[in-house]
Amino acid sequence: MKLALLASLIGAAAAFAPASTGGARATTSLNAEKSEAIPFLPYPENLKGYIGDVGFDPLRISDYVPMDYLREAELKHGRICMMAWLGFVAVDLGARIYPLPTEWEGLTAATAHDRLVEYGSMGNMLVWFAPLEMVGWLAIASMLQGSGREAGDFGFGAQYLEGKTDDQINRLKLQELKNGRLAMFAFSGVVTQSVLFPELGFPYFGN
Repeated sequence: MKLALLASLIGAAAAFAPASTGGARATTSLNAEKSEAIPFLPYPENLKGYIGDVGFDPLRISDYVPMDYLREAELKHGRICMMAWLGFVAVDLGARIYPLPTEWEGLTAATAHDRLVEYGSMGNMLVWFAPLEMVGWLAIASMLQGSGREAGDFGFGAQYLEGKTDDQINRLKLQELKNGRLAMFAFSGVVTQSVLFPELGFPYFGN
């Protein structure tokens, strides 16, 4: 009798216990918004609202690093690679700035680095670029503290945006972003090809 009474009490208590939400969580996960770039992965929510967003963040870096900082880094690397690709190829096509030290005669874009380190030119470049990096970091730090500055905006070329609609401005920003992304791949490729096939000039392939 006592066992029957205890069993009935346990059954009554179980009736008021909260139902398991495991199934609900699984359903929610299946119905969650998917990444456009990688459809089998969930959409990274922190990318929302940024120009050029296609949901590509498979490592979920945007969950741990501020998106404004990530966009600043992407724009900076893209801009550098656009200039770097052009400079790299221009050198291998014969472009030079004269007068040219005799130690630099016959160098290619790929072989110039080590020779310029020996010559001391890389140290001089560091001296000039360090102040620019410090100024850039001040701009980034103020942005991360809520100054309202947009990632990548240093005020250069703002006059070209005057009189344009928001859609036109966003299109130009997207063009810069996509060209920068392409340039990062292009610069990696051009350096790799020029090192693998040093006997060939640009475009670094042939018979």
